Amino acid sequence: MGPRHSREEILDAAVATAFADGLHRLTDARVAARIGTSDRMVVYYCPAKTDLVGAVLVELGLRLQASLAPAVSTPAADHRELAAALWPHLATPDTDPVFALFFQAAGLAAAGSPPYADLVPLLVDAWVDWAAGVLDAPDAARRSEATAAIALIDGLLLLRRIAGPAA
Repeated sequence: MGPRHSREEILDAAVATAFADGLHRLTDARVAARIGTSDRMVVYYCPAKTDLVGAVLVELGLRLQASLAPAVSTPAADHRELAAALWPHLATPDTDPVFALFFQAAGLAAAGSPPYADLVPLLVDAWVDWAAGVLDAPDAARRSEATAAIALIDGLLLLRRIAGPAA
């Protein structure tokens, strides 16, 4: 007899739990309760808190990158052009909950809280790599342009999060 729930079902439940309760309250027991299984089933797929939080953050990033594909169908020349192309797709009510979780994770990482202190720098680095892949900047400048684009976008999204969409 195999597992009662697939990894995808567990991951979907973990994402839904993070949206409902916040990353700081994401536990095996909460995920299990959401889909009516035991916490051992969640542990089967995500043996440690780092695995569970990491899987949620990666899944959110992948979903966000997929939704941004239309915005980056042609490469951007620099960080300003990339930020301008992405902004209309990022500054929406649909993405607000995703960035609320990202900023929660970033705050926990800044405070040195495990597992966020280890995971969030990897997540940011993955976003910079992604941005570098959609830039048409010279090779020597591509990583710094990508870093500038992510910093600009994150700053604007944080302002939107704190001051509201009208800001």
